Amino acid sequence: MVKAVFFDLDDTLLWDQKSVKEAFIATCEVAKEKYGLNVDEFEEAVRKEARELYSAYDTYAFTQMIGINPFEGLWGDFNDDHDEFRKMAGIVPTYRNEAWTRGLKALGIDDPEFGLELAERFPAERRKKPFIYEESFRVLDQLKGKYKLLLLTNGSPELQNTKLDITPELVPYFDQIVISGAFGRGKPDASIFEHALKIMELDKDEVLMVGDNLMTDILGASRVGIKSVWINREDKERNEVLPTFEIKHLQELFPILESLGN
Repeated sequence: MVKAVFFDLDDTLLWDQKSVKEAFIATCEVAKEKYGLNVDEFEEAVRKEARELYSAYDTYAFTQMIGINPFEGLWGDFNDDHDEFRKMAGIVPTYRNEAWTRGLKALGIDDPEFGLELAERFPAERRKKPFIYEESFRVLDQLKGKYKLLLLTNGSPELQNTKLDITPELVPYFDQIVISGAFGRGKPDASIFEHALKIMELDKDEVLMVGDNLMTDILGASRVGIKSVWINREDKERNEVLPTFEIKHLQELFPILESLGN
């Protein structure tokens, strides 16, 4: 019998991709006004430079393990109490500046001062644009009180808590919040799922894990024998990782919970 639902945060309850996209558009519009750049082309150039720079830093293996993507690096401060996070906090100002300045350069504009201006603009824009899927609160309202709820999210504690601070309505739904950067390992590592079970005082058969990412949420859950629900809103193709269930909308959780004898 399922007693608890574990939720991923980004792109499961919070629409992080949309927030990042809107922040890019708003920032790239500034470059369009100044230099007449094509917004989509410029965004693509900055994303490409950001990915390349990010993967070249010696913090990359750590960010992979904890689950922090290059675009979070463009707006997070990483003021967390850990040597690797301190390293990241030292790197990110240069990283942001370089990503935007190189993005400009890729489109033929050499203006490091303006690159810096855009690098500082993007985090402000991202903070102004928190999006939550319309169905998230409706579903959480129906679950609260009937099931224990845990939020299991990869990332830096400072950055994930910032996301929660700018969407404060989400936090009260959860009995526990586990952030990979505070725990020390990220999904899909089995240990973070075992930790979540332990603090909720639950057995693996009493939990359903809901997430959008096959390689973190679903793979990790399967490693410890937790039943998983893959929310696939964008019709992504499956890979070798098999979820127990696949849905397009969170509302579809209720028939699943019923079928599991609740």
